[in-house]
Amino acid sequence: MSLLLLEAQVAQGQKQLVLLKKQKVLLRLYPGDEIVFKTKGSKTKITSYVNNLFDTALMAHKDIIPFHTIDRLYFKQSSFANVVGTLLVVGGVGYFVVDQFNVIVVQGEKATLNENVTTTSLSMVAVGLPMMLIKKKSQRLKHGYRLMTVEEGSPFYQRELQHMQF
Repeated sequence: MSLLLLEAQVAQGQKQLVLLKKQKVLLRLYPGDEIVFKTKGSKTKITSYVNNLFDTALMAHKDIIPFHTIDRLYFKQSSFANVVGTLLVVGGVGYFVVDQFNVIVVQGEKATLNENVTTTSLSMVAVGLPMMLIKKKSQRLKHGYRLMTVEEGSPFYQRELQHMQF
């Protein structure tokens, strides 16, 4: 039993690499997580894993990469527009299905297409689908964005059970 508690305490002290936009955490990586980045002056993407974290650098596999040399990080980002797009698609399809249910089951008539309902539903899906599917795939580290290593006690540190080993 004491061995389990010891492992939990070790996992709690694990460092994290965070990408900040002002005071908002956009990305959080742990040692062992995959990282895809591009360094300044390079045109090739480097795919590796976070081996270790230091105050001003990270060790990707066997290479130490200073934070100031990283130009761009690649990761999928979700935005408010993606959420609105999903709601529009679900709402458009739901509106059409509820109308058809109303016509067939409640009113007992044959299935027919109401022009107003069809136009509204298709419009909602047509506007919502691109909003839902288009996501930003990378972030350039320019003014206002900052990479930093955080440890327990930092306001940006977050304990997550999925990375703890019991």
